[in-house]
Amino acid sequence: MPSYRALLRTPEFTPLFLGSAAQTAAQTVGGLALGTLVFRATGSPLLSAVSMFGPSLAQVLGATFLLSGADRLPPRTALSAIALAFAAGTAVQALPGLPVGAVFAVVLALGLVASLGGGVRWGLLNEILATEGYLTGRSLFSMVNGLMQITGFATGGALLTVLSPRTCLLLAAALYLTAALVLRLGLSARPPRATGRPSASATRRTNAVLWSSRPRRLTYLGLWLPNGMVVGCESLYVSYAPHAAGTLFACGALGMFAGDVTVGRLLPAAVRARLATPLLLLLAAPYLVFGAHPSVPVAAVCVTVASVGFGASLVQQERLMELTPGELAGHALGLHSAGMLTMQGTSAALAGAVAQLTSPAAAMTAMAAVSVCVTLALATAARRSPVRPAPEPAPERTPS
Repeated sequence: MPSYRALLRTPEFTPLFLGSAAQTAAQTVGGLALGTLVFRATGSPLLSAVSMFGPSLAQVLGATFLLSGADRLPPRTALSAIALAFAAGTAVQALPGLPVGAVFAVVLALGLVASLGGGVRWGLLNEILATEGYLTGRSLFSMVNGLMQITGFATGGALLTVLSPRTCLLLAAALYLTAALVLRLGLSARPPRATGRPSASATRRTNAVLWSSRPRRLTYLGLWLPNGMVVGCESLYVSYAPHAAGTLFACGALGMFAGDVTVGRLLPAAVRARLATPLLLLLAAPYLVFGAHPSVPVAAVCVTVASVGFGASLVQQERLMELTPGELAGHALGLHSAGMLTMQGTSAALAGAVAQLTSPAAAMTAMAAVSVCVTLALATAARRSPVRPAPEPAPERTPS
């Protein structure tokens, strides 16, 4: 397994890494600002949660119609264009007097654009690094993603005490623009990984191939469902503790960073492979404490401990790559990303609706309990699956 220093010396890894970090910082600052803006305007936990995680809801449309572009578009052009679109959309959300309905229209449009981002980014990472380097590279991305979230949420929370949410949105737009420049200037002009034009039919065919394997289906469900339920809990931080939401988000990012370091670098492969289910249970169980309406310090400890469980995603992604033909890597990783974000957005909306009817604490407890049950059900189903299915042929390619 290569070292982090060796990865940073790999051509194109560093600009992809820095561009992703800038986008994560923009997403955290902008998301917290937008959630705060909507909550102040409406007082609704549901609308606040959906404003922060609503882009994820559009991922299901991208996964259905656009995802074939993950392997059929030039990576540099696609990634820089996505960052530019987010810069423009975030700037539009900062316009004074913009109706809440228009805010959500922009949120959903950005989610549709973002549906390609995960597949293009992780497919390019898989192309840049050797097979044995992918897990280490993804671990480093996850670690820095956690650090950027800690910094972004802490900085965003501090900025919101002295600046308006709209000003913070403009700062997030500037970060997205920086990411676009880094990606455009730092990456080389690689050709698409697959031939043919992106199309809805090509997307559906490849999705069908990926979904046809039972072990791979269970891996996808494990990547999407337990994680998504817990993000539903996170979406209620603003309504649970309006003046400490940034602190809770930063604590969650700190826990995620610790989990990624432990799983990605410290654990041997034989141990790591057995930890997916325990880590997913850890991800949800501490949120059951929210049923007792803990104080902010206790809530912060629970959030930090729980977020270590996000390290399960690295184990599951390694499993997914073992089960997937190499020529479908970008599409497979894009389907993982789109499905995960769709479930996160759906869970945020569901958690917000439950909180609207009960309370944020009750909704967080309910979402955590469902996550625990789903994890146990998937673990039981996985024990009945074959260890490794035979590789499937690649789907038919649409000619150029």
